[in-house]
Amino acid sequence: MSHSSLRGAAVAWRPPLAEYLLAQAEAGRLGFSEIVAENHRPGALAPQLLDLATRVPVVPHGVTLGLGGADAPDSTRLRRLADLATELASPLVSEHLAFVRAADGPDPIHGDVLEAGHLLPPPRTRDSLDVLCANVTRAQEQLPVPLAIENIAALVQWPENEFAEGDYLAELVERTGVRLVLDVANLFASATASGGDAGAELRRFPLAAVAYVHIAGGEFDSGLYLDTHGHNMIAPAVDLLGELLALYGGWPPGVLLERDSDVTVDAVAGEFARLIAALQQPAGTPR
Repeated sequence: MSHSSLRGAAVAWRPPLAEYLLAQAEAGRLGFSEIVAENHRPGALAPQLLDLATRVPVVPHGVTLGLGGADAPDSTRLRRLADLATELASPLVSEHLAFVRAADGPDPIHGDVLEAGHLLPPPRTRDSLDVLCANVTRAQEQLPVPLAIENIAALVQWPENEFAEGDYLAELVERTGVRLVLDVANLFASATASGGDAGAELRRFPLAAVAYVHIAGGEFDSGLYLDTHGHNMIAPAVDLLGELLALYGGWPPGVLLERDSDVTVDAVAGEFARLIAALQQPAGTPR
């Protein structure tokens, strides 16, 4: 079902994990890795990162392009993604289906661009889909490798929505040929916030277009689920990953563990071991 070249278990690259990830790659346990593109400058990459990229694929992962916004994607941001992909010999780059700012430049009312500081969901309407497809197409034209788009953790749903998320992504894929990063932790968070069924939503996603998968940790607090990317993976998210693996059968795409806080080898190593075990477990068994 999947046409991904990224396989196995993976961990996102962070400076405190540099030596650990190199050791995992050398031991054959790390399938690939990913960097936050905005945290790196082409031509000035860390030697350990360049070393890792000679051993496993490393994907530049953007967070500020705002492809779901009304403005066209910024050429400077696209150039950074393109240059990083070239320097790292990456098989693809990825970004989010989100809007992140109110304008692409100052206007007569506001003295500066209004930045959200967060990944926000665009309304899933036909009009917004037209804008998204146009923006994705522009981005694809300026990138030297394929583009993959990630579903975000949406805290709210727009009342104007005309599509379920999976159907919206399927239309996007059909019209642009873009690949997907399926974040099961984000899907769980969105379904929990909206009172939906994460498993049912998962089965609407165009799984053949998935280039790779994300999973991350969070915690429940006073009945609310917090998508922290800084705690251990919770059992329902790992179970959702199990459902996804069962849908793929014996040849799923690679799965990457994200961690953005409490990034230590001690914290990550145990979670990476859990992820490897989940990927090795036969479909249908408890995780």
